[in-house]
Amino acid sequence: MRRIAGLVAAGLVVPAAAQAQQQDGEPVAEIVVTGRGLDAPPGEAAYAVTTIDAERLAGTASNRLDDALRDAAGLAQFRRSDSRSSHPTAQGITLRGLGGNASSRALLLLDGVPQADPFGGWVAFPAYLPSRLAAVRITRGGGSGYAGPGALAGTIELISATRLPLAAQLAYGNRDSIDASLVASAGNDRGFAMVAAQYARGDGFIPIVEEDRGPVDRAAPYEQASLALRGVIDLGGAELQANLSGFRDRRDRGIDFTPVASDGVDASLRIVGRGDWAWSALAYVQARQFASGFASVNDGRTVATPTLDQYSVPATGIGGRIEIAPPLGGGATLRVGLDVRATEGRTQERYTYVAGAPTRRREAGGRSATYGGFADLSYEAGALTLNAGGRLDGWTIAGGMLRETPLAGGAALTDLTFADRSGIEATGRLGAALRLDDAVAVRAAGYRGWRLPTLNELYRPFRVGADATAANAALDPERLIGAELGLDLTPLPDVTLRTTGYWSRIDGAIANVTVATGPGNFPGVGFVSAAGVYRRRENLDAVEARGIESDIRWQLGSFSVGASYAFTDARVRGAGLSAPLDGLRPAQTAMHQGSATLGWARGGKGASLTARYVGPQFEDDQNQRQLRGAFTLDGAVRMPVTGGLAVQLRGENLFDARVEAGISGPGLVERASPRTLWIGLSYAGAR
Repeated sequence: MRRIAGLVAAGLVVPAAAQAQQQDGEPVAEIVVTGRGLDAPPGEAAYAVTTIDAERLAGTASNRLDDALRDAAGLAQFRRSDSRSSHPTAQGITLRGLGGNASSRALLLLDGVPQADPFGGWVAFPAYLPSRLAAVRITRGGGSGYAGPGALAGTIELISATRLPLAAQLAYGNRDSIDASLVASAGNDRGFAMVAAQYARGDGFIPIVEEDRGPVDRAAPYEQASLALRGVIDLGGAELQANLSGFRDRRDRGIDFTPVASDGVDASLRIVGRGDWAWSALAYVQARQFASGFASVNDGRTVATPTLDQYSVPATGIGGRIEIAPPLGGGATLRVGLDVRATEGRTQERYTYVAGAPTRRREAGGRSATYGGFADLSYEAGALTLNAGGRLDGWTIAGGMLRETPLAGGAALTDLTFADRSGIEATGRLGAALRLDDAVAVRAAGYRGWRLPTLNELYRPFRVGADATAANAALDPERLIGAELGLDLTPLPDVTLRTTGYWSRIDGAIANVTVATGPGNFPGVGFVSAAGVYRRRENLDAVEARGIESDIRWQLGSFSVGASYAFTDARVRGAGLSAPLDGLRPAQTAMHQGSATLGWARGGKGASLTARYVGPQFEDDQNQRQLRGAFTLDGAVRMPVTGGLAVQLRGENLFDARVEAGISGPGLVERASPRTLWIGLSYAGAR
């Protein structure tokens, strides 16, 4: 330990000493405190990368990150509902039609820190105020070695902004909705501090469509808040970046006995050196607490009765990474490093209700960890850029247990401990980009990625309406191989067009597979009514997806156009229990998806119009419940009043299109995103 401490101290002291020597001799360059991590390597030019800038992030009609991310076609949550009405556990995020699972198959990072819930892999979108971000950088395709494990379908990097002027907004909308936020920063040449806060509430809308409603159905309210503190200090040759954030999220599902509570606190420290030997060291911790209630509704939708009280789901994630970018020269750029992440969590539930009261208690959970090393090498030779990256990861799953006991006391009904497991995964990617001239570039890439099952998938059964799904402690990791070809065009200085064709295959894709229909008692879930379906999480043989993605950006004076389109042909490859699924489309995967935004800005005034389309998709693995396609139109207008003060008008789903988000066993349709109109004031200080 003494030797390790000495090496760490040397790593911090040597850059500062080197800078001091420079100050005694030749003049040093002006210090620039950025608050960023290491620059993306040049080899990223070989991959399908798209960026959503700060102006667009803060300019959506909903003022929500999950809405802004839909600008990148092919990026999808498990369901179409947003973070005001969706159940939090359905907010996994993925790319390229590789959905069908509520756990994230894309790696989401904020300033280098993984953001997926340590227990379930879903994303707490209310935690992120869009206006505190400088950009979102999306890399479609797997195997991003230096970003970390878990980038099965791609990587989504949230990059914090720096030195933002004072900005605040307060808006009032339909259904007694309030949306308020504040961002402020202060600093000097040696560093800065920033605070970002958001509060939102609303009475909500009735999730069940009108023709399927009954007396039990009501509006589903929400109340959400987040606070983020960030500080960056120059250390002399390096900079220290400290982050502390928290969120609180309260919703329900529009019937009695379905409250949802989600809370979290994150903290991280990162030191970044930017000398000839660039380097970075990161450590972080995440604490999450989740609770949710579930209910059953009779056929006439006149009576709701509680079925499950998931009263406490504590989870923690802790990890870190160290990376170095040595000065190779000769057109070569290298990043090498180590990273580790450990997660722990358990679900605690009351269930089997009799006369409105629970009679049994369930506890299930465990631990998992990944630890690995990575290297990423880029080489630039004139118009040619090459990239090769790889990872070697070890993983462990341990402490798995399921215990069910009667609340009245007595012997355990179920008392299982699951065998600890471990393994090693080798993944990587190869890419090349060739610029033929100033207007045309071509690229090609191949990759292999992997994802460890979440603790939720391994150990926690769940219910949606009358349907029940059992966990599976024997799940294997998912493994992806893929390849792509791309064409980048810049016919005019302010016009860019990027098109990519790809093929991907996930071996061992985790899905909720139908085993039987009710009524009956089934392992891991108990009784399922005649209106319900019994499913179990299983590793499918594979999910294959092929498709085309296109992104265009055009700036014409005060006008801007951004558009994105994704065509995805995804199919399940099944055998054994999943043989009936062979050749079907994965659940929650649309074949067509597109987004287009027309914007105008001049002299503080601004307006935008955003059109989005998502094609039909299936709710279930057997492709029997189809959700309709949906076309929506959003708009936003900003009109200056005086100084930095402006009036804002925003509208979501202006024509109140029907956006179907789910279909339950009895055929009940749940909707998302009704028309919502906002009026408010905003203030933006001078930069």
